[in-house]
Amino acid sequence: MTEADLVIIGGGLVGASLAVALRDSPLNVAIVEPFPPDHEAQPSYNERTVALTWSARQIYSGMGIWSQIQNSQVEPIVDIHVSTRGQSGMTHMSAEDVGTEALGYVVPTRHLGKVLHETITKAHNITLLSGANAEDIVNSEEFCEVSITLKNNSHRVRSPLVVLADGGRSALGAQFKSEQEPYTQSALLTFVTVDQPHNGRAYERFTSEGPLALLPHTDQRYAVVWTCEPENLQRRLEMSDTEFLSALQDTFGDRAGSFSRPAPRHHYPLNRLQLDDPVNGRCVVIGNAAHTVHPVAGQGFNLGLRDVAALAETIASCASSGKDPGSSDSLNDYAQSRKHDTRMVQGFTHGLIELFANSSLPIRVVRSAILHSIECLPMAKRFLLRRTMGLKTKSSRLAMGLPLHFSNQSEILGEKQ
Repeated sequence: MTEADLVIIGGGLVGASLAVALRDSPLNVAIVEPFPPDHEAQPSYNERTVALTWSARQIYSGMGIWSQIQNSQVEPIVDIHVSTRGQSGMTHMSAEDVGTEALGYVVPTRHLGKVLHETITKAHNITLLSGANAEDIVNSEEFCEVSITLKNNSHRVRSPLVVLADGGRSALGAQFKSEQEPYTQSALLTFVTVDQPHNGRAYERFTSEGPLALLPHTDQRYAVVWTCEPENLQRRLEMSDTEFLSALQDTFGDRAGSFSRPAPRHHYPLNRLQLDDPVNGRCVVIGNAAHTVHPVAGQGFNLGLRDVAALAETIASCASSGKDPGSSDSLNDYAQSRKHDTRMVQGFTHGLIELFANSSLPIRVVRSAILHSIECLPMAKRFLLRRTMGLKTKSSRLAMGLPLHFSNQSEILGEKQ
């Protein structure tokens, strides 16, 4: 039996971010993760990209690691062009509309994972149990006991608080009541090169199947996220590179230039998931294990990172005041603080899909009018941008770019923005 002050199940981007947020705390933190960061089966640190919002930048600045994240592999999103295929409605939104240097940043998950992992390995209070599988969680009044398998040996870790951060297909999440609804579509992912500079512009183009997003990347490339119906997905995966480029160009148009040099194509199914309550005894669920949303507008990981910021602040407050971080009062306060933001993001992303994937004539007229209205009303642009950038939610210290406070510790100097 091993004891820890906190056990995080899942060492992907969300779980690792929580551990990094608490690396200067007096708590002993254990991370249980089946795959090491450089393993090909590690789903979080692969060739995909994640679009970090301005709020996410603030959170990582508060953790003190944004300077390590922001390098030549990171591409800022300066503006975004939103349109609907076959219709006149469009809007263009810029960082100037909200007074920030960027709307967000496109970051390879492998690079982000590397920074998180290197920070964890230098922390004196974090133990990474790599190659370990969490099999069971048993709640009691004072502790959670996690049964894990590590190198073919059974082991138990006891802690007053367990955090489930093992993604949208969490096996242990089955003990929580949830609402799940798969979308019929899947997301096709790849990269393409364009024949003209993208200048930091992103595109969100809605089609009858769903959104087609182009995110600016390094070396004059775009990361492509193409929502596809099942029959079209398989066909597009089996196409030659020439056929695929032609299909992509035909669907998107030539606004971004001519596409070439496609990278290998990958895909994953899309679904909605929401737990009725992310708290069960001394166990709390965060990230995609607690709420999975459609990738439209790039909200999923950013929503999970705001979970991290809020939970880290709750834990830090308990550590400073001597309170029990796994008590029902502490965890219920955390859950209440995240309820509004979660519901708003879920409603917003699902509403976009319902509105923009509908081909009926009245709906087409309405969405064109909406895009025209947003383009003509600066206040509407600012409201929408602040919502998608995570700036309209209750701010934690990390979300304001400030470090956490811990007992008997002088304030860590945060990074200047």
